[in-house]
Amino acid sequence: MKILIADDDPQIVRALRITLTARGYDVITAADGRAALNAAIEHHPDVVVLDLGMPGLSGIEVIEGLRGWSTVPILVVSGRSESWDKVEALDAGADDYVTKPFAADELLARIRALGRRTPAATDEPTIAFGDVVVDLSARLVTKAGVAVRLTPTEWRLLEVLLRNHDRLVSRETLLTEVWGPQYTTDTGYLRLYLAQLRKKLEPEPSKPRYLLTEAGMGYRFTSDGA
Repeated sequence: MKILIADDDPQIVRALRITLTARGYDVITAADGRAALNAAIEHHPDVVVLDLGMPGLSGIEVIEGLRGWSTVPILVVSGRSESWDKVEALDAGADDYVTKPFAADELLARIRALGRRTPAATDEPTIAFGDVVVDLSARLVTKAGVAVRLTPTEWRLLEVLLRNHDRLVSRETLLTEVWGPQYTTDTGYLRLYLAQLRKKLEPEPSKPRYLLTEAGMGYRFTSDGA
């Protein structure tokens, strides 16, 4: 498995290179954000291990740049331990977050877990509604033939609704599926992200035809265009 390590701390890079190489990984390194993006384009790693505080482009900018064209698993390894740093990185598209200093065994376990993630099955459906086409396998959305950029959170929310075509999905279920069980009362998240999805996908966001609200209960996706 090919691992890209993007960190401007040479001691950490050296330690990770030695540890990962000894376990049979093919290691590529980058010391700044722009070099990280270039290395990802050139080498197509299986996992990216990324620091947030890099020169050139920040770690968040690197994540956003990668997510513009790749679904490669991204593990953030950062000295920033505040919850909002983690939320920002995960919302930008990171898959996991480890705070420095870290135990080598834990980092290796997280890399193995990310490496086991496989692309969606090729027989995943393509769902069309209005002039929108959603390819669940490729994780691509187009509207009138033009690619639509969704954040990872928007994508997860849309995917849950699409997989429950014409079925009511309760607010609690959506909050649990997308944000986790600790957020089951935070309905403001749903209103915010549904509004963003409607702006991107609905012909008239203020009069949604496909991403419907069931008052007091939850949300429903229909392809019929009510």
